[in-house]
Amino acid sequence: MKEKFYITTAIVYTSKKPHIGNVFEAVLTDAIARYKRMRGYDVFFLTGTDEHGQKIQQEAEKCGITPKQYVDNIAGEIREIWDSFGTSYDKFIRTTDDYHEKVVQKIFKKLYDNGDIYKGTYEGNYCTPCESFWTDTQLVDGKCPDCGRECVRAQEEAYFLRLSKYTDRLIEYFNSGDVITPESRKNEMLNNFIKPGLQDLCVSRTSFTWGVPVEFDPGHVIYVWIDALSNYITAVGYDPDGSSEQFDKLWPADLHVIGKDIVRFHTIYWPIILMGLGLPLPKKIIGHPWLLSGMDKMSKSRGNAIYGDELIADFGLDAVRHYLLAEMGYYNDGSITFENIIKRTNTDLANTLGNLVSRTGAMIKQYFGGVIPQNSGNDNEFAVTLKNAVLSGAKSAADKYDNYLIADADAAIFGALRACNKYIDETTPWVLAKDPDRKQELADVMSNLVDSIRICATLLTPIMPGTCDKINSVFSIDADTDFDVAVTYTYGCEGRTVGEIPVLFARIDEKKYFAEKEKALAAQAKETKKQEKKPEQSAPPAEITIDDFAKVELKVAKVLECAPAENSEKLLVLKVDLGSETRQVVSGIAKYYAPDELIGKKVILVSNLKPAKLRGIESNGMILAADSGGSVKVIFAPEDAELGSKVR
Repeated sequence: MKEKFYITTAIVYTSKKPHIGNVFEAVLTDAIARYKRMRGYDVFFLTGTDEHGQKIQQEAEKCGITPKQYVDNIAGEIREIWDSFGTSYDKFIRTTDDYHEKVVQKIFKKLYDNGDIYKGTYEGNYCTPCESFWTDTQLVDGKCPDCGRECVRAQEEAYFLRLSKYTDRLIEYFNSGDVITPESRKNEMLNNFIKPGLQDLCVSRTSFTWGVPVEFDPGHVIYVWIDALSNYITAVGYDPDGSSEQFDKLWPADLHVIGKDIVRFHTIYWPIILMGLGLPLPKKIIGHPWLLSGMDKMSKSRGNAIYGDELIADFGLDAVRHYLLAEMGYYNDGSITFENIIKRTNTDLANTLGNLVSRTGAMIKQYFGGVIPQNSGNDNEFAVTLKNAVLSGAKSAADKYDNYLIADADAAIFGALRACNKYIDETTPWVLAKDPDRKQELADVMSNLVDSIRICATLLTPIMPGTCDKINSVFSIDADTDFDVAVTYTYGCEGRTVGEIPVLFARIDEKKYFAEKEKALAAQAKETKKQEKKPEQSAPPAEITIDDFAKVELKVAKVLECAPAENSEKLLVLKVDLGSETRQVVSGIAKYYAPDELIGKKVILVSNLKPAKLRGIESNGMILAADSGGSVKVIFAPEDAELGSKVR
């Protein structure tokens, strides 16, 4: 029976579209999960979204929609991003899932019944973006110590979790082994929070309504950290009234992967919640560093956020995955810039990996008719050096993977790949091919290269799965071989035919890339300005003929969905039903209509208008509206008008 391995990411807060710094954690966790599967573990990989709280309620109010509509949009976008990055999760939990909310209520009640939660009054400083309370002494220059934003003074009736009750047990947990890493995170929690004395934690709110209600006390909603943290057990079947077989199999978690900014919640509050429930504690918690934009923390408010879908469009999925995992170390913050992505793509991927696969495949086709030759087993000094380098790199990579040092594992693999390229330069196959008496020597070089590439591709699979699939296809490599066998020299590809050799990674001309990027941004800015520019009040429009008017096709459509456009206060994005088809339409009426005022209404659509992009969003048609005393009024069709019918 396989040994289980339960791994989780922190669930993403659904306030805004996640930037590449948020995506890094999902990719890191995915690489660990993929490696563990390769090693024969029965892996369960959990990720998801955190969807309650005051900040979300406020964002929804700004958009004129319900909190549930708001989080449905963002959660769907987050899942699409996770999928686009190839994250191999087994479950995607949302904290608005019915089963989760019901169990969270039971968890709260059990902790209350045990005396771990009590009712009181909170007065302190509240940071809405971080969903955190702070004492006066914890503030830094009067602001939130985590994000640096202004806090508001708050006083309200609330329930509290008794933290001090579990201080001694928590210290025992901290000192029970290498459970919190890196060591600096553990020391920070001990010295800054635990040893000075834990203050009881506010775990309910009454100043907003978007949360899981406290079942036995109407008016209170369960504060985000009990709600969010409990996802790790509710997702796999925990229930205070009787848990599932899956929970009994998977819990405790083998690894929580989280960012360094939420270590306090996962290493102090979460273990204490579990102690109160009488459950085992997580085996290991990694607090990874941040991915910076240049040298600054990445955030939308700073205007320096970089988004994953844009990077994939520019560089390709595996180039971005490789950059994230190779650039981000275990201890210190990493950095992402377009210049550095180009540099790594050109050096590591195009020159080292892509060139090696291309040269090897091409030479086998040229010298052996595309059939991978047999190895004689007579290793010369170059072959011995190559094999030592590859096997040493493989051992180092596996050791680094085992300790979750993914960037170091990547470095070890690329060290082995560079040894392969050096082997080609040293053995000069093009010279050997000219001498018929050295045919077997040439065959040994080719077979040694193929097996070295196979070993490296095996180890690279958790980092760049798509690229490694292509490499396996080129050399007819069996990708499902036992891991321990796959990272040794087996020469199992001998006699197989080399397939089509794709360009794995093309070199990027940095100057050309930035010139094209600048040109595209200028064109986008010009289009945006053009679309948002108000029409000048000048001469009346020229007269048209009846034939001109006949070209305009007006049809009745029903608004199915409506939401604000990202990065624009003026635009709404609508999905409309024309009876025979649905379309996306963008309209500049956000100042005059809330989205829910339009959903379900019948409108008149210019249906044969050429598609256009407004703020980068495609619009297929135009809704008729009229200026009315400085306002805009949508022209609605009668309720009994048939969808798709023409307006005459």
